[in-house]
Amino acid sequence: MFPKSVDEQVALIMYGAEFGDEQIKERMTEELRERLKEGRPLRVYCGYDPTAPDLHLGHTVTMRKLRLFQELGHQAIFVIGDYTALIGDPSGRYKARPRLTYEQVQANAQTYVQQAFKILDPERTEVRYNGEWLSKLKYEDFIFMAAQVTVQQFLARENFAKRYEEGDAIWLHELLYPLAQGYDAVMLRADVQIGGTEQLFNLLVGRKIQEAYGLPPQVCITYPILVGTDGKMKMSKSMGNYIGIDEPPEVMYGKVMSIPDEAMFNYFELVTRWTPAEIEQLKASLANGSIHPMEAKKQLAWEIVDIFHGREAADAAAEHFRRVFQERDLPPEMPVWELREPINIVDLIHAAGLTRSKSDARRLIQQGSVLLNGERVTSFEMVVEPQEAVLRVGRRSFLRLVPSR
Repeated sequence: MFPKSVDEQVALIMYGAEFGDEQIKERMTEELRERLKEGRPLRVYCGYDPTAPDLHLGHTVTMRKLRLFQELGHQAIFVIGDYTALIGDPSGRYKARPRLTYEQVQANAQTYVQQAFKILDPERTEVRYNGEWLSKLKYEDFIFMAAQVTVQQFLARENFAKRYEEGDAIWLHELLYPLAQGYDAVMLRADVQIGGTEQLFNLLVGRKIQEAYGLPPQVCITYPILVGTDGKMKMSKSMGNYIGIDEPPEVMYGKVMSIPDEAMFNYFELVTRWTPAEIEQLKASLANGSIHPMEAKKQLAWEIVDIFHGREAADAAAEHFRRVFQERDLPPEMPVWELREPINIVDLIHAAGLTRSKSDARRLIQQGSVLLNGERVTSFEMVVEPQEAVLRVGRRSFLRLVPSR
């Protein structure tokens, strides 16, 4: 027995979905309705390639939808793409991903399941590694799948078209990615696959591969991409604009507070537990000036920390932010710079782009214009440790330092 009617389920599942093509959206909505009418738990999956050690908020957009499917009585499948990660998904990228070794991928994947269960219900989650079946594919299997897609279809994708036009390399192994992902759908006998909007081509290829193997094609549902802390680019660890779901509460809170005001709506809709009505009310309050953007952002930061660390940690993180940033009259929005190891202060200032040259950095130190956590820096030889701090260079340049995980 399902807790919601078919129409109610469709409305919840499709809320926020984006396809960039109204006809595809209508078709997928109708196919979803027909599958739900079968009255059985649907097999719903999403894949996550372990290209970095930790999951971040961007991953949770689809994970929260997987959780919704669980709450509606369906089977969620969390696929760790240990073999697709060896290829590297070219979706939405204008150059090839750096290739990882199998050992690097396996090391990255170690924390994925534990972190995923911060969102998903462990009792209702099927965890699979696509190396289970991709490692056993034969040469003839790839030939069979490759015969289902044309090169023209690949080159019609915006990122490939741009690379081809500009003479940038498109590597043959990149074209294998949608085929490998499509085979996931075959082996999982998926009813539904979800992903980010940049994944639509891969999901549609999965339908073709399923049909070639005599299976009904999966319903494809794509959701918007979460922007990073820069408010512009897709959240990505490689871009340094991410918020890790396993980061300490005060770091997570501070990173949320650093996002530009115009990016808040994207976060409201994609990574909170707020209802559509609550989000619309908050948007209206911002529009009419009854709430200041900083106060709205504090609510957002508290909500996100509460999701992953609990109410007590969220309260403590909010107090930490107030004490460290507001009482010292620092701007709430400032660039975030990750420190992976100790670094010389001159090298840091120049590497972060706060000065044009190291000579300029030394000159500002000599003038007393560089402060670390409010204390004036007096030595060119000072070493900055990887810990949370605020670097001020001159009158207007601020940098929030955080330790890398």
